[in-house]
Amino acid sequence: MSSVLTRGPVRTWTVALRLLVLTVVATVLYTLVVTLIGQVALPAQANGSLVTSGGRTVGSALIGQSFTDTKGNALPQWFQSRPSAAGDGYDGGASSGSNLGPDNPDLLKAIAARKAAILRSDGPGAIPADAVTASGSGLDPHISQAYALRQVDRVAEARGIDVATVRALVQQHVQAPDLGYLGEPTVNVLQLNLALAAQ
Repeated sequence: MSSVLTRGPVRTWTVALRLLVLTVVATVLYTLVVTLIGQVALPAQANGSLVTSGGRTVGSALIGQSFTDTKGNALPQWFQSRPSAAGDGYDGGASSGSNLGPDNPDLLKAIAARKAAILRSDGPGAIPADAVTASGSGLDPHISQAYALRQVDRVAEARGIDVATVRALVQQHVQAPDLGYLGEPTVNVLQLNLALAAQ
């Protein structure tokens, strides 16, 4: 009888000890191991893929940003990013798309306004879908190669640079699809604009 009575508390402590060990392994050790692997194998990505220029951080290669004036007007001397529906624009704390359906009047109005602005700034011609629609995250740092090339003439004129030079910069910054076949070729706008600023 006494052995049965003592077995209960011992099992309780054993279960509690196992739970404590499992908690430490699953939270502390796992986190440390994953962090260590990230720092060793992919240090840039593990630290936010920060982009620096002139010794200071100017952004992340993973998060888009706007190249507009204080009123939100596109600055003609810079390549423009894909529109953002995240907060007031490229807000990492409010990452999301617009969640508006394709027939939503607000979305159609926004697309029409963006299209008109591009026609005014970049002239007539086909307008790629990513030029007038936000990505699912609202933080996409890339634009299509077609949208980048669509902006070449405007940027070259605004900067007084030869069009061929600006077009060559775009071609140098075209990134192949992931694994060579997932998606379309893209251009990271921040990296392209930094290369442009170095001209």
